[in-house]
Formats: sequence, structure tokens, C-alpha cells
Amino acid sequence: MIAWRAGVVTECRARWDGACESTVALDGEDRTVRALSYPHLVGEVVPGAHVLLNATALLRGLGTGGYALVVARTDALVPDPLPGPGHLVKARYTPLQAMVLGVDDQESPHHDVLRDADDLAGLPVVVADLHSALPAVIAGARAAAERLGREAPRVAYVMTDGGALPAWFSRAVDGLRTAGWIAACVTTGQAFGGDLEAVTVHTGLLAARHVVGADLVVVAQGPGNLGTGTRWGFSGVAAGEALNAAGVLGGRPVASLRVSGADARERHLGVSHHSLTAYGRVALSPADVVVPVFSRDLPGTPRDLTADPEPAAWTALADRVAGQAAALAVPQGRHAAVAEAAGTDLLDALRSCPVRLSTMGRGLDADPAAFLAAAVAGVHAITVA
Repeated sequence: MIAWRAGVVTECRARWDGACESTVALDGEDRTVRALSYPHLVGEVVPGAHVLLNATALLRGLGTGGYALVVARTDALVPDPLPGPGHLVKARYTPLQAMVLGVDDQESPHHDVLRDADDLAGLPVVVADLHSALPAVIAGARAAAERLGREAPRVAYVMTDGGALPAWFSRAVDGLRTAGWIAACVTTGQAFGGDLEAVTVHTGLLAARHVVGADLVVVAQGPGNLGTGTRWGFSGVAAGEALNAAGVLGGRPVASLRVSGADARERHLGVSHHSLTAYGRVALSPADVVVPVFSRDLPGTPRDLTADPEPAAWTALADRVAGQAAALAVPQGRHAAVAEAAGTDLLDALRSCPVRLSTMGRGLDADPAAFLAAAVAGVHAITVA
């Protein structure tokens, strides 16, 4: 199950909040690998340090998880953490289980606020399948707020545990926080490393409202979703459960569709079958499903959906998305389909993102439809707020 390697750190490379990328020369092999460490878990890793690596994902050639992960230094023990409050254990019963102070913990200064909290009071909650939708949703929300003459929304990101467990893995979270685009990251379930820790998505949402004071919440899994090419075997199925949580707590659930105009796989072209399953079968609470209406003047061709010129290709994609999304809305489904324009102004807003946009290895120019579909969910969330 685990491919172990040992080596010596030769170089410390990029750093961002909670994470450090380094180069490690492998023992007994004439090569180096790219490794990632989380200093809060394994201490600081410096050149010359001897480390134990989990190289499983690297050796299998996985994309998002394609690092060797530093499990421990073998030449020095990390000092014990200072005594402090908190008894939430995350990554439970794994060798790297960690104890954190939960925002809903009895020892938390916010426990009294959250003990009986039960209402989001209409707070808009945008739920997305993929982590890559996060900056795009916020870009759309900020663009809508500016157009309406409002201040930029105070955004909380509630991260579920379907993808990466450490929030530190995400450079997007670090960049969005640094730019002031998110006020806090709340890690829920087995995920950890956020500004606030919560036991469930429910308490994560309540913390976003009652502790962070958010005007808008975005819920998505961390980077590195898992899919098996089956109807039910994908980690994004939890997006439907997140809509249920937002609905039962009195929030305004908004479903962001996973859309692609460039994916070669038929099941992901237009609206992904993941969205159709999560929102159509798992989400029992009614939500606003935001359907992008692509402008004919958008640059580029989303895919060779038609032999006609580019504007017709965008129209063909919009028609495909609308037809697929109709299965989610009344009378076929239980949700409300809401059309939102996705034009060049929104594309410009996406280009202003302070972090790199990438989904399934494709950037904004390679698959603009994916990011526009997420952005219109943010537009709608602000428009109805």
C-alpha cells in the first residue's frame, strides 16, 4: 500500500503557508525527487536532513498528489508541541494523527456561540465539486458586488475531506488569503490545517457565519479529488451532502455546476456526470442550480462540438449545458435552474484572480467554460444575497 523511500534533503525550494517543497536525494538511487513537507506535522526540513518519504503517489505518476511526502526526519525528533487546549483528533488512527483545537471544541472560545447555533439565516452557500472552482466562484462574486456598488464579500471557505486532508497543500488557499479574497479557511471532517477546525460540515458552516462573520461561504473538497469512472465512486459526491447541510441549517444553497468544454471524456463534456449525480441524486434539499449562458463573443472554441465557427461552438455548448442541467430542475428534479450570463466581462474578472486557475490540468485559456460556470455561481450568490 505504501512505497517507502529514504533520502537526504539537498535543497529547500518553494514555501507557502504550512508547506515546504524540497529536493531529496534518494538513498541507494542515483536520482532526486520533489518532496513536500508540512512543518506543523514533521518539523522544519533543512538541507542535510535525513528524511523518511512516502513515495506512493509519485511513483504511480499521480498528478495533484505527485510528490514524495515527508513522513518524518530520521536524524532528529520534532520537539513536543506546547501544552494547549483542544482535543479534536484528525487523520484519526493513522500514523500522523494530529490533535487540534476545534472551533466547536468545549475548550474553544467559540464554544458558547456554537453550542446552540442552528441557523445560517439565509447566508448564501455555494457548493462546488472541485477545489479548482474556489477562486473562480469568488472572482464572480467580487465582480457582481462591484457591479452592484457593494463592498467585496467577506468569504469563508469550508473545506471538506474528499480531497487533500491538509489545507496547507493548497497554494490557492494561501494566495487567496494573502490577497484578502478569503477571510478564513475552515477545515471539516478529517481535513485539517485551516484557520479554524470543525468536526462536521455543519459546524463548519455555522462557524463561517457566527465566528468568521462571512457574507458568502464556498464549500468544496481540497485539491486532488478521487474518481473511478463510475457513477458513484467519486469523492465529489459529498457536494450533494453539503447542499443538504446548507439547506437544513437555513442557508441559501447554490450549486455550482462542474462544466467543461475541453474534456475529451464524454461523461465530463458539458455538465459532468458528477454534478448530475451529486445534485440530482444526493442533494435532497432544494437549491439554486446556476446555469451559465455563454456569450457568443467569447474568444476561442470550447471544443470541436460543431464544425461551425467559434460563436456557434459556444452556443452549442450552452445548449448542451442547459439541456443537461434541466434534469436537475423542476419538474424533472427538485432544484431551481437559474440562468446567468457568462460573457467577456466575467472572463476579465477571472483573469484578475490572484492565484493560478487550473482544473484537471487545464488553465483558463484551455477550458474557459469550466471557470465561467463556477464564476456565475458566485455572481448569483451575491445577486440574491
